Amino acid sequence: MSDIRAIKRALLSVSDKTGLIDFARALSQRGVTLISTGGTRKTIADAGIAVVDVSDVTGFPEMMDGRVKTLHPKVHGGLLAIRENPEHEAAMLAHGIEPIDLLVVNLYPFEATVAKGADWDEAIENIDIGGPAMIRAASKNHEDVAVVVDVADYQVILAAMDAHGGGSDLALRKKLAQKAYARTAAYDATISNWLARAIGADSPEYRAVGGKLSEPMRYGENPHQNAGFYLTGENRLGVASARQLQGKQLSYNNVNDTDAAFELVAEFDPARTAAVAIIKHSNPCGVAEGATLTEAYLRAQACDPVSAFGGIVALNRKLDAAAASEIVKIFTEVIIAPDADEDAIALVAGKKNLRLLLTGGLPDPRAPGLGVRSVAGGLLFQSRDNAVVDDMPLKVVTKRAPTAQELADLKFAFRVAKHVKSNAIVYAKNGATVGVGAGQMSRVDSSRIAAWKAAEAAKAAGAAESWAKGSVVASDAFFPFADGLLAAAEAGATAVIQPGGSMRDDEVIKAADEAGLAMVMTGYRHFRH
Repeated sequence: MSDIRAIKRALLSVSDKTGLIDFARALSQRGVTLISTGGTRKTIADAGIAVVDVSDVTGFPEMMDGRVKTLHPKVHGGLLAIRENPEHEAAMLAHGIEPIDLLVVNLYPFEATVAKGADWDEAIENIDIGGPAMIRAASKNHEDVAVVVDVADYQVILAAMDAHGGGSDLALRKKLAQKAYARTAAYDATISNWLARAIGADSPEYRAVGGKLSEPMRYGENPHQNAGFYLTGENRLGVASARQLQGKQLSYNNVNDTDAAFELVAEFDPARTAAVAIIKHSNPCGVAEGATLTEAYLRAQACDPVSAFGGIVALNRKLDAAAASEIVKIFTEVIIAPDADEDAIALVAGKKNLRLLLTGGLPDPRAPGLGVRSVAGGLLFQSRDNAVVDDMPLKVVTKRAPTAQELADLKFAFRVAKHVKSNAIVYAKNGATVGVGAGQMSRVDSSRIAAWKAAEAAKAAGAAESWAKGSVVASDAFFPFADGLLAAAEAGATAVIQPGGSMRDDEVIKAADEAGLAMVMTGYRHFRH
């Protein structure tokens, strides 16, 4: 028995009218009877294409401001009836139900509505009810019915009809059904998460996630892993919303690292200073402020010039030609910035594999949000770490208070430490990192690695002594013992910033005093695993 199902009647109800007229005309020319609702029907009819109003099918008018129009047995019976099932055929005949062979629905734009900051009532009115109900009905009955939820699939259906004498094949219907169920799942996930935020439910009983494929990737973290980049619709500027001007396709690791880089550089207000972050394997190998982007880039690169090779460069201001000319001197994977001038774009174009991403702005580091990570058998959700050092009540706990320059550098270092994998130690001096210790099992090891990095960078630059001399140091979490602090002091640090909260805070403070260090506590931890 053939799995081809003829398409003779189609119901179209779409919010996005892109391509609708051409698609409706193409279906009509292939002998398909069109049924439609509200604005969709009017658009089709105004184009001079024959279309039946769904009210003429159901015998009921649209009512309740359009909330009720397709929730009717003559619609759902037409979608759910199993062809060649005697009982179903008898029910259709008894109740005057005709089969619907193709359903074309895209949903009310709830995601776009909430993204623009709509109020409660407007958001509620943009929750689609009839659309998801019909989509699920048609998808369940994919043995007989084709369902389209994406404008991109209009041509797919038409090509199938031309290949199969006006019908669709089962393999295509299964593929479209999977896509349709995923679409309604992602839609409901957006609604449920919006409601959770609205009612203040931090950990609701059920949590859903969903996204739309941006692009399949060649592979994941490693070549034997599959990967795809999915967009959740979150209204946050960054790698997901960026416009790629040039360069080859982003890899899984590129996306991950570029996101880390841009989130870090967004911590620096562009109205106050230019800032550049260079990222490698999700960790900063150099971050700096400067009077210009060029100065900030060169200072960031100097922190770890070896690791900067093949890194991701993020800028908090519009990329100019001067900065671009420096960045392209070494191999760089990605440049991401709010914007770029034409001369800078032309310079970057000379490196055909270098990706240039422009976002149109910076994400707000204080904005709330939700993060998710998979574990075996489950998902971990948490709110975004939107704590900013400028908002923290810094408490001086040592006999010596930091100088004005030390305090500025302490804030800078803690801003960076927030984006370094734990255990994190960051040495900084004059608005630039000079040594970063990341991802170690002990905080003292991170301190020693960061100090070693500072010494190596100074040696590479021909400096007489380690750049850690006269620097400040930031720790993402408290020092459980004084050893990590003492390692920083031995390296030449003069001031420390840390959250505090250890059982041995008194011992750590005493050690700082004995070493002549100034120390401030923030009360906020920045673990990043």
